[in-house]
Amino acid sequence: MRWRPLFNIVGLLVFFLGLGMVLPLAVALYYRDGSSAAILNAMVATTATGLGIHICVRGHRMESISQREGMAIVTIGWTLVGIFGALPFFFGQGGYRFTDALFESVSGFTTTGASIFTDVEVLPRGLLFWRSFIQWLGGMGIIVLSVAILPFLGVGGMQLYKAEVPSPVPDKLRPRIRDTARIMWKVYALFTAVQVLFLLMAGMGLFEAVCHTFTTMPTGGFSTRNASVAAYGSPYMDFIFIFFMVLAGMNFSLHYQFMRGQTLVFWRDPECRFYLGIVALLSLAVSWNLWGDVYAQFAQALRYGTFQVASLITTTGYVTADYEQWPAMSQLILLLCMFIGASAGSTGGAIKCLRLMLCIKYCYRELFTLVHPHAVTHIKIAGKTVPEEVIRSVMGFLALYMGIFVLASVLLSAFGTDFVTSFSAVATTLGNVGPGFGTVGPVENFAHLPGMGKWILIWCMLVGRLEIFTVIILLVPEFWRK
Repeated sequence: MRWRPLFNIVGLLVFFLGLGMVLPLAVALYYRDGSSAAILNAMVATTATGLGIHICVRGHRMESISQREGMAIVTIGWTLVGIFGALPFFFGQGGYRFTDALFESVSGFTTTGASIFTDVEVLPRGLLFWRSFIQWLGGMGIIVLSVAILPFLGVGGMQLYKAEVPSPVPDKLRPRIRDTARIMWKVYALFTAVQVLFLLMAGMGLFEAVCHTFTTMPTGGFSTRNASVAAYGSPYMDFIFIFFMVLAGMNFSLHYQFMRGQTLVFWRDPECRFYLGIVALLSLAVSWNLWGDVYAQFAQALRYGTFQVASLITTTGYVTADYEQWPAMSQLILLLCMFIGASAGSTGGAIKCLRLMLCIKYCYRELFTLVHPHAVTHIKIAGKTVPEEVIRSVMGFLALYMGIFVLASVLLSAFGTDFVTSFSAVATTLGNVGPGFGTVGPVENFAHLPGMGKWILIWCMLVGRLEIFTVIILLVPEFWRK
């Protein structure tokens, strides 16, 4: 492992994160909300540290990056980004402990949306903007952004892209990975601008429209209101959020192909059909279950049922209703959504539809083999044979995902957290969802959890965002051997 050039890259990532704090600083100065000093101090500390690391190891550049080094850069980079992203909250006037500030920061960058703030409406607008902005950055990825705009990552960038992009098989739209990253970010930025425009037309103020868009496209879920999207009580706004959440849950390479004139690309993609079918089926099931028991009119049940399903399956985490008051069937479906996730190549978290499709096909193949033991069969997606190494990777991912889920749930319960809260808190942080059940439900927050419990969930958020392997591989002794 070449540590000096590795930290050269990490130092520059931290430095540019500090420069990014100029935007919330400008917001704080414009609104004169009293948070400018905290943000300025955080900005100075972050840029100085990043620049200091870069100066100490300058002259050591990587002409190529190995897969191991790519994973180390991504894991270390995301960890430091989470730490320095916590400084504006830590230096703020709220007197937040560093653990709480770090929890909020990591929740933002990993687009989880789980919060320790009991009253976000009293937060200064500078901090509210920073809270939303870090989700927007984390949605498409800090490293991917760097690959797109920073030339020193041009060579070997594929290793960073593969280590960070949330997809079993990363889509390479262009021969040069930097061009691929730029395309993804252009599509991401375009959708962001369009959603801001729609929310403005719906009557939302500019500041709140920008903040909510910054947390919708990355499927993050942080809101500027305590009641989340429910605070607006607008069916039109609910529809806008549903549309863009579902859009963000699709593979972004499909959006690019659609813009290039391939109008049937969404229908031709089997994962996209599976994803949209699951959203439609579960939305109808929840709506039917709510009709009569909770909402008198089916249109009202459909509105709230569809919103909650779309929000949780895309791992956004917005809420418009307290779903813990809903029937057991609806609650179980929403819990299932936290594990399913959206499409590979989207900004969503959790297991993802492509892995579920491969798992189902793999199980069917095993059953088929029992009936026809001498048959030679292959698993195919869109008419193409899926390599066995990809199948092994998916099965390994699912095993590790469930293993981490069980282990973290047991550890969290060891600190006095009840079963439902422990179970759902780990599910929602490992899947980067946001709200859970129990004392971390849609109308509660994570502030009351014990300190060690928050550290467990911080780790779960990072592991989930970086697709398990990128973080867990650093714990394997062979990773560090020559």
